[in-house]
Amino acid sequence: MSTVFSLLILVTCILLILIVLVQNSKGGGLSSTFSASNQVMGVRKTTDFLEKATWTLAATLIVLCLLATALKSTSEGGETETISTRKAEEGASMPAPAAPQAPKAPAKAPAAP
Repeated sequence: MSTVFSLLILVTCILLILIVLVQNSKGGGLSSTFSASNQVMGVRKTTDFLEKATWTLAATLIVLCLLATALKSTSEGGETETISTRKAEEGASMPAPAAPQAPKAPAKAPAAP
């Protein structure tokens, strides 16, 4: 099921990128090259459609991300594992390191002849 959400999120992202690229920016944007579509729908209607499509895709992306996160946490029993909890569990199962040994006493210097 998470694969389905991942694919839907990917498709939504690609559509959102394309819609944003087509929008008319201050410099003209890519929508100025689509003059045939502007003649059919009119410039204002095209802008309204692109703006509504952008907001709809953005909201869809947020909802899909939240649903994918909720689905992942419930499929794991409601408990998510983080790196810090994993390290804490590994640390609890590993034996404690041995205490450092006291340094050996230096050997006595040889006696002078």
